Order: sequence, then C-alpha cells, then structure tokens
Amino acid sequence: MAGKFLLPVFSFLMVIAIAGCATTKKSVTGDPSGRTPSAEREFRAAWVATVANINWPSKPGLSVDEQKSEAMALLDLLHKNNFNAVIFQVRPHCDAMYRSDLEPWSYYLTGEQGLAPDPYYDPLQFWIDEAHARGIELHAWLNPYRAHHPAGGPVTDASIVRKRPDLVLKLEVENYWWMDPALQGTQDHSYNVVMDLVRRYDLDGIHFDDYFYPYPDYNNFKDFPDDRSWQAYQASGGKLSRSDWRREAVNTFIERLYKGIKAEKPWVKFGLSPFGIWQPNNPPAIGGGFNQHETLYADAKLWLNKGWIDYYSPQLYWPINQIAQSFPVLLGWWKDENLKGRHLWPGISIGLSPASRAADETVNQIMVTRGLLPESPGVIHWSIGPLVNSPGLVKAVADGPYRRPALVPAMPWLDARAPAAPTVTTKTADGNLHISWTHPDPSDVGRTVVYYRYGSQWNQNIHGNNVTKDEIPAFIVNRTLLSRTRRENVKSADQAFQKLDSIAVSAVDRFGNESVISKMAVTGLTFADAPALEPVLAEFYDGMRRPPLPVPAVTPGVNVLVDDHLDLIRGKRVGLITNPSAVGTDMRSTIDILATTQGVNLVALFGAEHGVRGAQHGRIFSGGDKDPVTGIPVYSLYGDSWAPKREWLDSIDVMLFDIQGVGSAWYTFK
Repeated sequence: MAGKFLLPVFSFLMVIAIAGCATTKKSVTGDPSGRTPSAEREFRAAWVATVANINWPSKPGLSVDEQKSEAMALLDLLHKNNFNAVIFQVRPHCDAMYRSDLEPWSYYLTGEQGLAPDPYYDPLQFWIDEAHARGIELHAWLNPYRAHHPAGGPVTDASIVRKRPDLVLKLEVENYWWMDPALQGTQDHSYNVVMDLVRRYDLDGIHFDDYFYPYPDYNNFKDFPDDRSWQAYQASGGKLSRSDWRREAVNTFIERLYKGIKAEKPWVKFGLSPFGIWQPNNPPAIGGGFNQHETLYADAKLWLNKGWIDYYSPQLYWPINQIAQSFPVLLGWWKDENLKGRHLWPGISIGLSPASRAADETVNQIMVTRGLLPESPGVIHWSIGPLVNSPGLVKAVADGPYRRPALVPAMPWLDARAPAAPTVTTKTADGNLHISWTHPDPSDVGRTVVYYRYGSQWNQNIHGNNVTKDEIPAFIVNRTLLSRTRRENVKSADQAFQKLDSIAVSAVDRFGNESVISKMAVTGLTFADAPALEPVLAEFYDGMRRPPLPVPAVTPGVNVLVDDHLDLIRGKRVGLITNPSAVGTDMRSTIDILATTQGVNLVALFGAEHGVRGAQHGRIFSGGDKDPVTGIPVYSLYGDSWAPKREWLDSIDVMLFDIQGVGSAWYTFK
C-alpha cells in the first residue's frame, strides 16, 4: 500500500415561550431602584492565519460556498463562546485575501496566485459583514515585508517578485523572498497597501505580528542580503551602524503608519504583536531567549514607549511556571514599559499538549492578565485552531473567564466623548419582549448593548452596528429555586419562573465609549402570562433525575487524536476501522466525532459484518453501504480475505484502526 500509513486511535432552562401569538402591550418605565448595569470590558481575540492554509480556508481551491461555510463556522465558534474580536490575516505575503489593485489574489484561496474566486466574492468583506453581524470586531492582519512564502506555490507574473524586483531579495531557503525594509519603495508600497484597506473597508483594526526582518533560519542563519541598500546608505553619508540603520527603517515605517491610520480613520486601532522578549535579561529575571532587537531589528520597546500603537500584544508563548521565560514576569515588564497607557493584551499560545494542560494554562494566563492589568484586560489566542479542535479547551474558557459577554476596552487617548443614547421602543409578543432602537447618528455607533434583568441579576447582549433589534424572554425558569424544592411543593408560576423586570439599552461608539444607560422597568407583565406550569416542571425534574456523565478517568484515543495530533491526518483522505463501542469522552461515536471535526476528511468506514453502529442500523450487506448518519461508505471486513480490499484502499491516504473497543482487533480483523 504505497503512500498509505496506519495510525492507532488510543483507546436558565432554555427560553420558554408564552402560549399564543397575540401581541400584548406592556409598558416600560423608568426604574429608579437598584444599580445601573455595566458590561464587562476585556479584549478576547483569536488569530485566524491564512498563510499555508493554517486556519482558513482549510486548503486552496475550495468552492466559494465551502470557504464561506468554514468562515461562518469559525465566527460562530467565537460568538458562541463570548469572544469579541478576530485577527484575520489578509496579506500573508504581498498577496490579498480581498479585491486589490495593488497586490494579487492569494494562492491560499484558489490555488493560483492572481486568480479571483469564482463565482466572485470578496473574502475580507464577507468576513467583516459576518463578524459585525455577531458583534465581533475584525482586525486586518498583514505581514509588512514578506514577499513570498514557500507554501504559496510558484512565483508567478502577478507576484511582487516579478513586478518589483528592485524591492525584493531572495533568501537562502528555497522560494522564500523578502522585501528590503530599508528601501523607500518598500515602505511606500506597504504603507499604501495598509491605507487602501483602511479607506475601503469598515475595519476595526490593523494588525502586524512579529515578522519584520526575517528570522535567521529563513536565510540559513546568514546575514540579511541587503548589501546594495546598505552601501547606498553609506555612500549618502549615513552614520548609523548597520543594525541601527535597519531598526531605524522599521521605526520610521511604524510611526508613519500609525499617524496615517489616525489621520484617515482615528477609531481604527493599530495593534502590534512582537516577539515576547525585547532583549535577553530584560528584565533581569529573564535569563535567555531570542533577541528580536538585534536579529529582527524590531525595537518593540521603543514603539510601546512612544505610543505608536493602540494595543500591544507581545507573544508570551511560555507557561507561567517556565522560570527562564516567565509569563507573569514578562507581562509585568511590558506593563512597566507602557509609558503612554496603551492597551496591553498579550498573545498567548493555547495549543499545548495534552489538551487538559492547555485548558488549565489558558485559563490561568487569562486570570493572571486580569490581575496585572485590571483596568484594561485582554489576550489574543494563538490560534483559533486549538479552539476548533479541542472542545475541552473551549469549555474551560467559556464556562470560566468568558462566561459572560464583554465589550472591548475604550481608547480614551483618542476620544473620550460618549455618544448620544439610542431611542428605544418595546412590545411583548410570543413570550418575548421585543426591543428596537434608533440612533440620531448611526455612523457614531460601533456596538449596541441590551441589558436585561431577572430578579437581581443583570445580563447583556452585545450587538454589531448593523443590528437594531433584540428579543428578550419574558420569563425564564427559576432553576435555583426549583433545584432546592420538591416537585410536589411547586404550586404556582411565581415559584417556577423569574419574570423580566428591567431592561436598558446603550450605544457604544467606535472608540469604545458608552452612552448614558437609562434603566426601564417592564410593567404590566404578570405571572398569569407565564407558560403552562406542568410541562416545564416535567422537563426540569426529569432532567434532574438523569445523572450527568461522569468525568472520564482516561482520555479516549479519538480525543487524543483530535486534541493533540490532528496534523497527522489534516488534508488527507481518512479511513477508519471501528465498531459500535468506540466513543469519545462525551459518549459520541468515534465516527461522528471525526466526521464533524473541521479539517478531517473521513471518506470510508470499515467494520465487522454487524456494522459500525450496532443493531439499530443492522448488518453491512454489501461493500459501500452508506452509514445512515454521515453518509460515508461502510465496508465489511468479514468474508473474502478478512481484510480491506485493495480497491477500497485506493480512495484513502490514512487508515485509523481503533483499539479502544471491546475485545481485541486481532480476534476480528486480519
């Protein structure tokens, strides 16, 4: 089986609607009681890398519908788990994930640099629209100097390598090209690319990561080949050392870009995410590490000291207990260097192995950041991939620090004036309070917050600037009271339900400033309007009798594969030998887990004659019968050679065999 290999797989109840559809007018009046609600403030972002198809799209050449579906799934994941920003890579290497007159369409979209999606659409505009519809900020992430990446296919006539050979230099690693940062032409070109994006798109931010001059291994650890521009600088009378000259080129570009963005659209944030250590021994407790100041020629401390950014996200990709590169020590040092009071939102690495360690470390780093930076907390998660592939990690974050939605912290150094408050109208229908709003200046609104209260607990929904209405349940099940009351003692609706008693709506401008919040009491709503009592009690108490699944003592093999080793099968056609007893930690079938994991292409199932689902779905009568749940073809390993047939294997690249099931595979399969 040339080209094949085997891998073992180690072993508030939801809203209750009021019966009927009649619209009932309920008044909403000023509520003088209780405290004024306020939303939490925290930056909760994830990087979405497009270079080498790391996160999106999953491979070049997907159909437009497939690309859109993958994008919406990623944004849904962020929205569901109360993230409020996405850092989307729009320029991996002098190419474009959007319509551009300055640079070609990216290879990672279509598999050919310069080729537009067909049917045509603008991926960046799609991402912006879908993010804003979910109340999520979108920051456009660019690499300022990378000209071509080895994963980006061959260099074509559309590439800057061919169009502007005067600006680019070939590195020692094959098919790697870099713009010369010291050239005025390079600075002008990248500046124009950024400003074109700022002018044409409704962006919330522009973002650079740690790539300035290339990392040494990209050039086989030889010095950057900029002799021509260096000699020209010397000939012109330049007095700086070569290192200082390189740093000055980057400094000049960063300062120019920050001022340019603020002149065009002051509310568009400029964020930088440099390597996490400025120089070794800074602070003294940091005993080692890569020296970006002397190798990438990135004077990251200077940019923060000068305030040439709106948020700073040093990549602190080390565990809290790694003494030589301590996360809290480094974060504290960067905090002390934040002389202009900009936002400091560290980048954290969430892809640790095993996944349980990643969950603990991620939550701990979020909490450490909150403790050190209480006035403006936030982190950026590298990357969205572990969030997609590790349900346990997502659950730990969503049930813990991100259990409530949050607004992005404001930028008072740019604008501290609050916008006007919206005008709000309400009515009740179908068991919900329907809220709509208008604003005297919609262009001044970035988000709208709808606060609502049952009893003493305020909650909030955060909406994008293209949303003008919301629906809040008039009643929710009082889970706390019911959980400590015997069913036969619940006699009335006021025991079983909590009634919506107050709401408030505010506008938040593009700088993060929130308008006046005026609370309004919901009046005229009585428990006589509540849902029928008995069905609710039956559902609640029946659910209490069903014990929750125990926490597993071991991690099943399919979860180990998905959480920690997905790269082994990503992009390959996968076959699975399995049986009905093969499940994950949530007791779902291994088949269903793999079939619904993004990036896994499960194309064939192999099992005993009784099938892969058990008695419910009967025997496998012929090779290629469709699994009734996923539609994937199923092949029996009984009969003939008692092994997969050659023609079945021609359609797969990887065979997973499941050894966590009951019994031994050697008794059943050859």
